[in-house]
This record gives sequence, C-alpha cells and structure tokens, in this order.
Amino acid sequence: MSKSTRVTEKGQATIPKELREKYDLEPGDEVVWMDTEEGIVVKKRTRTSGRGMLLPDDTSEEEREAVAEELEQRVRERRDRNYEEA
Repeated sequence: MSKSTRVTEKGQATIPKELREKYDLEPGDEVVWMDTEEGIVVKKRTRTSGRGMLLPDDTSEEEREAVAEELEQRVRERRDRNYEEA
C-alpha cells in the first residue's frame, strides 16, 4: 500500500487513515522516524519490554553488544575521572 500526504509549514504530516487502522495507531501513540539508506522509515513505538529503549527493536545483536561495550567504557572513563578529581 502506498499513500502520500503533504508536510505542513509546521513540519506535521497526517498518517493516512488506512495505515492508522492497519497499525492500530491512536492519538497519543508515539512513532519513531528513522533515517535509513532507503529513505525515511516510520515505525510505531512499542513499549512491551525494556528492549529498544536505546536502540530500535530490529537492531542486530552484534550492534547491541557494540553499543553496550561503548557505554561501559564511557562509564568506566567517567568513574576514573571522578576518582582522580577527588
């Protein structure tokens, strides 16, 4: 299914009714706008678990591990800096 809408001066776009119904989108629901190589992808945000809070649900396990390692390293560096300053 392909539908088009216009973007308003305020940057707003209407999600076509057929798609709102198909994906059970209701007022107040959040959608995630992702910039991909293929263009913009819009997904309904789901909060069924803690997963996907930092990364989209379709992120590979390898990418998740890399992000986790980077976050651990940042925490260690911050902790070390705070220790040195004390």
